[in-house]
Order: sequence, then structure tokens, then C-alpha cells
Amino acid sequence: MRALIACECSGRVRDAFAALGWDAWSCDLLPTDAPGKHHHGDVRELLSQQWDILIAFPPCTYLCSSGMHWTVRGLRDPKLTEEALEFVRLLLGADCEHITLENPVGAISTRIRKPDQIIHPWQFGHPESKTTCLWLKNLPPLTPTQICQKPASGRWENQTPSGQNKLGPSRDRWKERSKTYPGIASAMAAQWSEFVLNSRMSAGHAPVAQSLFALNATPIIPTATVLDQAAPKMTAGGLLL
Repeated sequence: MRALIACECSGRVRDAFAALGWDAWSCDLLPTDAPGKHHHGDVRELLSQQWDILIAFPPCTYLCSSGMHWTVRGLRDPKLTEEALEFVRLLLGADCEHITLENPVGAISTRIRKPDQIIHPWQFGHPESKTTCLWLKNLPPLTPTQICQKPASGRWENQTPSGQNKLGPSRDRWKERSKTYPGIASAMAAQWSEFVLNSRMSAGHAPVAQSLFALNATPIIPTATVLDQAAPKMTAGGLLL
């Protein structure tokens, strides 16, 4: 079973899949932060290969709502957003049976389609908030594994009193904020590995699939309802808040 983790240099999702026996590769224009199978280059160079699952984290600089004011105010070329959207369409349309694309709320929701799921780190064992949209192809939504209670202060550990992310300015701030939380990476690997394996078994490839890797996933704690604080709000114009 082969997994391609596109636009990832941290190696966190790659390593979570590799731990379950996948031939997992990360790919990014930057070198990998952690030892492992990594293609240092453009993901377009790999899309023609055979992959069982593609998980993509395209850069959000020209896509996220929080940065669109630069374009609206005429301080940034709108073409940059159009090029970013074309890259997203390329990834979503890749010749792969199972695809996930991750990004914040932004232009993908309004220009391509709304996400299939919105998650937060606090649903996966991290007492932090970060609205994360998932666009899914032939994959189920993630089931929260460990829901954290909001601190008595009324804000999550990564938030300032005003609700902003408290990570201080630095050259690598964007890189730190883009890293996938380990709890989310583990949930992706465990839950989607099981789904893809069951799909192969249903298709009549059980002996082959079972010999490729042994699934040793941590137990999933089922939750009947996703808390209201994770649910996106919709404006009259169809924008996600």
C-alpha cells in the first residue's frame, strides 16, 4: 500500500502511515524535517505514479480567508489565488482512489466546493483550536479520538485573550503553524488505513491486502455528536465563519 503526503515537510503524517506498514512518501519543495522517504521537489512529478491514498496540504497563503484582505485591497495580485486554486483542482482531480485535501476556511470553500468536514486539534487530544477543513474523496470523515475540555480561562492554550494565535512572530512562524498535530496525523493513519484495507478486502484482494501491513491502530473513542464549537457557521452569502 502506497501513500503520498503532498506538501508536507514535517513528516508527521508520512511517519504515522509508515508506522502502520505503508510505503509512505512525503513531498515538498522544502527538505524534510525528519528522516524518512521524502521527495524534495514538485508533487506534480509524482502524481503519475500509482498511489493508494493521497493526502495533500497545499499552501494556504493565497487561499485562506485571513489573508484575502491583501487581495481585496489591491495589495496582492489576484492571479496568485487563481494559481493556487488551479493547484488544488489538480490535487483533487488526481488519479487516485482515495484523496484528502486539508486547508483553512477560504477560497476553496467558495470557489470549488464546501469541505466535507471541519475538525479541531482539541478533538484529537490537543487542547488547542485551529479550524481545519477536509475535502474527502472516497474516505470517511475522521472520528474524534480524544475530546479536550475547554480551559476555565475560556480560551484554548494556543490563543491570546483576543482569540488570536499566540505564537510569536518569527521567520518560521508559518511553518510551525502549518504542521499537522500528531493526534490528527495518528487518526488519519489509523482510521483511513482501516477504511482502505477494508475496501481492498471487499474488492476481493483480502490475501494481498492483509499481507501488506498489519493494522495496529489505537482504539478510537466514538463520539455521538461533534461539539457545536467545531461546527462552521454559514452566512447569508454562503461563507463559512
